[in-house]
Amino acid sequence: MKTFALLAGLALATSLILTNCTQTEKTAADSADAAPEPASQASEETLVERGAYLVTVMGCNDCHTPKVMTEQGPAPDLTRLLSGHPADEKLPEITDKRMIAPGNWALFNGSLTAAVGPWGTTFAANLTPDETGLGNWTIDNFKRALREGKYKGLDGGRMLLPPMPWQNFTGMHDEDVEAIWAYLRSVRPVKNIVPAPIPPVAG
Repeated sequence: MKTFALLAGLALATSLILTNCTQTEKTAADSADAAPEPASQASEETLVERGAYLVTVMGCNDCHTPKVMTEQGPAPDLTRLLSGHPADEKLPEITDKRMIAPGNWALFNGSLTAAVGPWGTTFAANLTPDETGLGNWTIDNFKRALREGKYKGLDGGRMLLPPMPWQNFTGMHDEDVEAIWAYLRSVRPVKNIVPAPIPPVAG
């Protein structure tokens, strides 16, 4: 009888141990499945999302993304997102230069990526990470261009020309500039060499 009781006790103890181990393994597996993303990955994704939001509300696509004509008017061509003025797009001729004389009109082309006014003709830059865009830039170049209006973010470079509203961004916080930079580095690179600005012509 004692032997039977001893064996029954051992069987019960073994069963409890195995059950506890199984539950522990299941809990560990569930925890592993529910484990959060690494902090660096999560923070990078958050940064890119923040940058996408800022690029949208700041209207960067208005000039830097070519357009397609729809029933509702021009709409961003998402296949060329933020790739700037298309290198192969010809500009319409301005027959009366007096229209763009100081105090008169400033005009945009059909894709809204080129503008002409008293400053001459300017073209929206390629902001994708292709080498023809921001591929060779550093974050410091980008900060200097956005907040100081320096062409390509170079200390000795010329000032950015209208209609780029860099004056609106002089007080932008580092974290916002870095979020925009992270987003721009994440978009699809588009090879597109944007033309150089054309000086004003007397007319």
